Amino acid sequence: MEGPVASIRAAAGAAGLLTAAVLLSGCQPAAATPNLAGSSWELVQIQSMDDAQGVTTIPDPSAFTVTFGPDGRAGFQLDCNRGNGSYTAAPADDGQSGSLSFGPIGVTMMLCPQPSLDSRVSTELERVTGYLFADGQLHLSTKLDSSVLTWRPAP
Repeated sequence: MEGPVASIRAAAGAAGLLTAAVLLSGCQPAAATPNLAGSSWELVQIQSMDDAQGVTTIPDPSAFTVTFGPDGRAGFQLDCNRGNGSYTAAPADDGQSGSLSFGPIGVTMMLCPQPSLDSRVSTELERVTGYLFADGQLHLSTKLDSSVLTWRPAP
């Protein structure tokens, strides 16, 4: 498999090695450019690795956003619901990818008009394990590489 999905798989292993090297050397890693902290993104699509599901295009990307705070907290807009939680990111040595995980995400429980992807996106976010910046977008991979969430910069 080529493209962002293959790069994310390679980055997940590299991120763990980078973290170990930094801890052993006592040095701080160089800041990754671009950086997650302080950035905001809109969800464009979800690509499932299950061919039966394929690619789900998000009709209104502005309805699904994530904002990464510099304090390790993330804010979410999930259609008609809002959420927040912690995140942990460790950049790989390439500066374009790394490991990423979200802590428990607290989400409001409004009943969004159907059809809505709020529950699916919330579940996918809890399963995120890595990120990759490619083609001006942010790609988040989930556990067992079951899907990739593709985000564009929010205005």
